[in-house]
Amino acid sequence: MGSLTSLFAAEQGRYPPRAMSDSLKPRLVSLCHRKVPLTPFGCLWIPCSNRFVCLGTGPGAPSRGIIGVYGTTSGEIRDVHMIEKPRAFRCGTFGATSMQQRHLATGDFEGNLHIWNLEASEAPLYTAKAHREIINCIDGVGGLGIGQGAPEIVTGSRDGTVKVWDSRQKDLPVANMEPAAGFNRRDCWTVAFGHACTQWDRCVCAGYDNGDIKLFDLRNMEVRWETNVKSGVCCVEFDGKLTSLNKLVATTLEGRVHVFNMQKYHMDNGFTSRSEKPYKFTAWTVRHLPQNQNIFITSGGAGCLHLWKHIESSMPHKKTNHEREDKDSTSATTLLNTISLSSQPIGSLDWNTDKQGLCISASFDRSVHILIITEQQSF
Repeated sequence: MGSLTSLFAAEQGRYPPRAMSDSLKPRLVSLCHRKVPLTPFGCLWIPCSNRFVCLGTGPGAPSRGIIGVYGTTSGEIRDVHMIEKPRAFRCGTFGATSMQQRHLATGDFEGNLHIWNLEASEAPLYTAKAHREIINCIDGVGGLGIGQGAPEIVTGSRDGTVKVWDSRQKDLPVANMEPAAGFNRRDCWTVAFGHACTQWDRCVCAGYDNGDIKLFDLRNMEVRWETNVKSGVCCVEFDGKLTSLNKLVATTLEGRVHVFNMQKYHMDNGFTSRSEKPYKFTAWTVRHLPQNQNIFITSGGAGCLHLWKHIESSMPHKKTNHEREDKDSTSATTLLNTISLSSQPIGSLDWNTDKQGLCISASFDRSVHILIITEQQSF
């Protein structure tokens, strides 16, 4: 972690504290960036290290899969090693592994789920033919000290199914959520674990290409709640995996960011929510700051990042045109700042769990940025 600490200290030195009379406002600042030799569909910090991975496809061979491992030295991003496989990678997670193992789970374009040891990647540690078509999305829980219960992986696919996997059980999923016979199978674009606050409780949220959002209760094996936001759901994430349901954020194809208050449910309208439209085009992804679940970041189709904050108020506020909640709601969302990094969509984001405020992003012009939030004391 020495290189990240140096980056953090150097950046803090560039922006000394302001006078108390000045208005503090957190900013997103790019520390360093570089081009990578692949089309990145995912970027992830390797836990407890100053390294990260980018996974995706080779630019000259779109069917070939590449996992690039990179590190930081003296304020620069350097190559560590490249892993090449015959099938293109679409998504990945470290969420179901231990801090000591740090194994990467991946979904590929042919529906295969693999778990890799990045230090010995000749053959996967675990493999399953998870879906009939591409695995669009993946999430993990129970590893890295995040979430109670068994380490599990959830995958969502173009075939319309959402499946939960335990790497200790070969071939068969521990849960399979799919439409009943005769119902349309919608393309599942995003999945997220939540409510893993005990060893028995756990849920999965899934978003689909037609705007459907479904909350699956894994303890009771039922659909606990569902809604439709009228546009394809690109990403969903809870503000925390190991807490009771609190906030759920969903980003959509038409550039909207929906925030659902999972503690306020009404029989007629379901969970109360707010909607913002910060992007003209697609809102690609959302990630909450691990050290402060009230802070989250979203990315847009024009290469912009937006930094947000959940706000709880003790006073009721008046309903606006962008809300779908009643007058007793006491939650709100405020935009803290923005930054433009690329002319192409930023399709992947990840926060560093060791240094608060450090973030990595990857865009479809094959650019990777390491960023930091300044003025964090103003949160």
